Amino acid sequence: MSQLQGRQQIVKGIFLSVILILLIKLFYIQIIDSQYKKSAKNNAIRFEVQQAARGLIYDRNKKLIVSNIASYDLMVIPREVKSMDTLSLCNLAEITKEEFIRKLKETKSYSDYKESVFSKQLNTENAHKIQELLNTFNGFYIRVNTTRDYPVDIAAHVIGYLGEVGKEKAKEKYYTKGDLAGRTGIESSYETSLRGHKGMKLILVDSKNRPQGSLNNGKHDSLAIHGANITTTLDIDLQEYGELLMQNKIGAIVAIQPNSGEILTLITAPNYNPNDMKGRSRSANYTAMSLDKNKPLFNRALKGTYPPASPLKLVNSLIALQEESLNKNNIYLCNMGFEFGNNRKMGCHEHPSAVNLKTAIAMSCNSYFCNVWENFYSDYNTVQEGYAVWKEHIESFGFGNYLNNDFKLGTKGFVPNADYFDKYYKRWKSSTILSMSIGQGELLVSPIQMANLSVILANRGYYYIPHIIKEIENDTIPFKFKQKHYSSIAAKHFTTVIDGMELVFNLKDGTAIESKVEGITICGKTGTAENPHGEDHSIFIAFAPKENPEIAIAVYVENGGWGSTWAAPIATLMIEKYLKGDTDYPNRERRMINGNLLRLQ
Repeated sequence: MSQLQGRQQIVKGIFLSVILILLIKLFYIQIIDSQYKKSAKNNAIRFEVQQAARGLIYDRNKKLIVSNIASYDLMVIPREVKSMDTLSLCNLAEITKEEFIRKLKETKSYSDYKESVFSKQLNTENAHKIQELLNTFNGFYIRVNTTRDYPVDIAAHVIGYLGEVGKEKAKEKYYTKGDLAGRTGIESSYETSLRGHKGMKLILVDSKNRPQGSLNNGKHDSLAIHGANITTTLDIDLQEYGELLMQNKIGAIVAIQPNSGEILTLITAPNYNPNDMKGRSRSANYTAMSLDKNKPLFNRALKGTYPPASPLKLVNSLIALQEESLNKNNIYLCNMGFEFGNNRKMGCHEHPSAVNLKTAIAMSCNSYFCNVWENFYSDYNTVQEGYAVWKEHIESFGFGNYLNNDFKLGTKGFVPNADYFDKYYKRWKSSTILSMSIGQGELLVSPIQMANLSVILANRGYYYIPHIIKEIENDTIPFKFKQKHYSSIAAKHFTTVIDGMELVFNLKDGTAIESKVEGITICGKTGTAENPHGEDHSIFIAFAPKENPEIAIAVYVENGGWGSTWAAPIATLMIEKYLKGDTDYPNRERRMINGNLLRLQ
């Protein structure tokens, strides 16, 4: 009997254990694990992410250059999609049936439960029609969003554009599939400031997918927070004028405020309309521009590389003055060039022969600067030793450096090491690389680096990192943009070089005398960069006024020939426009605006 009672107790224990396990499981499902609760509620509650409006972008004078307008996205929750009139939805969403099938498959592979963007930026009329027919399109709904609008149709490379986030960025906590983020320009560099913070709405929907209002009158909702507004350093009027001057040309203009490093203009030509990179036509427009042989998407101001040409003569002079291998009063004769080696000659244009440093700069005498180059190297036991000193000086001017600008974009250019020549020439001497004495040869720079050179000359030896940001709402700009960076040249050596740059406009044989601007003392230097693929490139750097400079500039016009032909007049018109607000040289202006160099490509 006791044995039977024992068995009964065991059976009872088993039953009680099973019941206890079931009760614990039920308690876990209902109370602890919210997954099932959410799953049930999702039948009646839709979790709608509220996209934050991006911050507005202004120029330095508070002129609006980027704003927002309402847009409508078709959203989908794949698991809720049921049989429907697919063709009708395709027509309203302006997609093909094949696209519908592909997109639905992609969203399912991303998540069957999470919302995804199905079709972006619908036109207003179609979005409203879909909204009215939601009971026939289960699983789909309309999300009101914002998209960029551009009150100005310029500065596309500065502003940048938005694009759908890629797989890597979609893994970040903030983003979900289909979100837009900055891809280039300010939109990219200051994405985290501009994007704001998303919100969330819990929407009650009925069995026919129709919204019935917020859950508990919005008690559980969180509001989206508008992105920070940004004020740039850009002068949008000067930018517009520069883009007008550069129409039908290839090249770049970079203008910087010397006493702050603030970028006033950053012009790449050819350019494109920023409105072409928004909306449903963006992909087609991008493809078309990618195939354009003139490369309008390529940011030449930051990424283009060119020889520095004759403006490098200014740097070579400063290095020689610093190293005491050059006396500013020394005179060298020029007989249409500089003879060296075995009957070799570095040619020069026709000008009065006897020149000192000032007049050599004004007339851009090749022979003079070849003498400066050779005399510099004569003080060293080996060419490698001398080159190492020269290279260190060169790099202090920002060459071979990204300049750490806030676009997070650019090129270092190319400043070769001595071992580069050791490998290329085996045995070499200063005359082997004599072309670098006049800014030709292996050295490559970008237009923003050349504008920075203008800044260093204007400031007599120092610069601030060139930057595009002036103010960020409720934030501060990085401290690095307020720090001075010094070149390796003592301030006293800049005086003679700057006097020579002034003579470029005022000496009878000065190379830019025809681009002089009355009433403004401009200091500049022309350059003509050899181009193995066609006409030489026209180059000019300058700053003004001579005392207390307000603008420093670099202009590159590809296939423009002499620096005095295109780059110099464009630069002086830009300087005059900035300092005076207008130009007193309408014929010069008309010739620059109407000039078409694209036909030479």
